[in-house]
Amino acid sequence: MAPAAASPAGVEARGVEFSYRGKKALHGVSFTVAPGEIFGFLGPNGGGKSTLFRILVTLTSPESGQVEVFGHDLVHEAAAVRRLLGVVFQHPGLDRELTVAENLRHHGHLYGLAGPDLTRRIDLTLDRFGLANRKSQKVKELSGGLARRTEIAKALLPAPRLLLLDEPSTGLDPGARNDLANLLAELAREGVTVLLTTHFMEEADRCHRLALIDQGRIVASGEPAALKEEVGGDVVTLTGKDPAALVAAIAERFPDLAPAERQGMVQFSRERAHEWVARLIEALPGQIEAITVSRPSLEDVFLRCTGHRLADELDSVESAMGTR
Repeated sequence: MAPAAASPAGVEARGVEFSYRGKKALHGVSFTVAPGEIFGFLGPNGGGKSTLFRILVTLTSPESGQVEVFGHDLVHEAAAVRRLLGVVFQHPGLDRELTVAENLRHHGHLYGLAGPDLTRRIDLTLDRFGLANRKSQKVKELSGGLARRTEIAKALLPAPRLLLLDEPSTGLDPGARNDLANLLAELAREGVTVLLTTHFMEEADRCHRLALIDQGRIVASGEPAALKEEVGGDVVTLTGKDPAALVAAIAERFPDLAPAERQGMVQFSRERAHEWVARLIEALPGQIEAITVSRPSLEDVFLRCTGHRLADELDSVESAMGTR
């Protein structure tokens, strides 16, 4: 008896490239998402996430490389791929003047759903998402969290195998973000494959696996805990009036620490780093203004892989856009 064929990956991308006006936006991006997995792309705006998202939802095609969704080629079988997708865009896609139920009903029509079957699906979906009592309420009257929940309910109405979400936590308060994370975890347990883009560390931390993307390249990928473990030990961060001089002083006294200046701060990683605090302060009187010890975070991973902080990248993009 021949062995059963392995089930295809939820998403498999190989060497995806894309350019805008001659400028490369994606550089040979490759990744695999397993069925039933929550996979995240963490990176700054302008890092390539939005371009990749547009490709995955079939709004544009890669200039080279290949993407398959449950074994279907994204370019040559786009219609088959779209039937497998539920999509939640960063910016709201609901009609604010329609009720919650009306938004779902019109969405169902786009997938050929109608009659009693569509009504049953709407009722079940709204009940499942805790929106049954909001059925006749206009979207413009909902809170941000409830509107986002309605967006996801709409996307899941046709029972997609892959749910794609672009920056799903944008505009949500911490409580609504936590509710969203719990909802996505529940969907994954039920077998829905979830792929999301984000610049929130907390949201990325709750993914099964994630890829860090910067300037159109995946710079690291894996389970969040494993990525942080690669940083090694605790992270010591020091500030002083002259970071360069502080690096030189530490390197001279304690060369094994391998300190580095990053964004105006001095950092190094070390096991049992708290034991070094008193030694550093005693050895370098007056040169250290503040010192902190913390476990590695995804921010530290991003910094280690790119040489700059994700928060700084976000700040620079927002400033260029005039949003700060």
